Amino acid sequence: MIEVFGLALLRPWWILGLPVAALAMLAAIRRAGGVGDWRRAVDPHLLEALTRRGAVVAGKGGGAAFAAAGSALIALALVGPAAERSQTASFRNLDTIIIALDLSRSVADSPQFRDAKIAALEAAEAGGSRQVAVIAFAGDAYLVSPPTTDRKGLETTLFSLDGGAVPDLGSAPTRALALARKTLTDAEVVSGDVILITDGGGIDEGARNEARALANEGHAVHALYVAPKAPSAAPPGPKPAGRPELDALASIGGGTASDIEQLAPVEDRLARGAAQRLGPGAYASLAWYDFGRWLLFAAAFPLLMLFRRGA
Repeated sequence: MIEVFGLALLRPWWILGLPVAALAMLAAIRRAGGVGDWRRAVDPHLLEALTRRGAVVAGKGGGAAFAAAGSALIALALVGPAAERSQTASFRNLDTIIIALDLSRSVADSPQFRDAKIAALEAAEAGGSRQVAVIAFAGDAYLVSPPTTDRKGLETTLFSLDGGAVPDLGSAPTRALALARKTLTDAEVVSGDVILITDGGGIDEGARNEARALANEGHAVHALYVAPKAPSAAPPGPKPAGRPELDALASIGGGTASDIEQLAPVEDRLARGAAQRLGPGAYASLAWYDFGRWLLFAAAFPLLMLFRRGA
């Protein structure tokens, strides 16, 4: 799908049909008029005899122009010029944002923890009228706020979370992504965005598999990196995987990774209209108004002229 002059082309490969239609039009015009291909189908002496008897009436070639116009309109219709419907925001289950906030010790004690909450709220705001849910995770994951459009309540929920909100020690992003996938499935969300806000700790093959599964189901996994607290104050145990692991996870999940201080890449993805996120799939008719049907209707008029009776 590409955009041209404010219109989206749902089936851009059919643009190749336009030059084919143009070539067919030129060929038809060159052969139009007179008796056309009848000269090759009828013996010359027989055609000459029929002409002398008045049985042959030379054509005027108008049919070629009608055929060319009809072919061009059909080719344009197949390209699928479309405009985004204005009421897509009313389809609440089309797309949902899920924010998964890491509350493990390395993140909750980080000097960037408050900034992480602000980044989560800004990401929710970038989603416009989309529903947003919040998952808090450490050694386990919990849905602390189901999908809602209440941004004020969401702010209260986010800023009430701290390192003691999840009793399970550790960091288990696999469980957070699995819970996000279950939440999207239960809500029958068509195209969702999962935002993992963490320092990269605990990312393993299980987390990558969950990100891959979310992408296969039409969702996207984004990651926002939070710098953990200083190593000297960190509890013993494995060190966080860090930003490279988050970049790889977002790539597998078809999303974008960024730092919490630089939200623009993730915000740009979240701010896209529903039609852009859904694309030309099974639900495209809910998000796009395809003008192709009207072009097909218009193509019927020049094609009908090919069947007109002459005098």
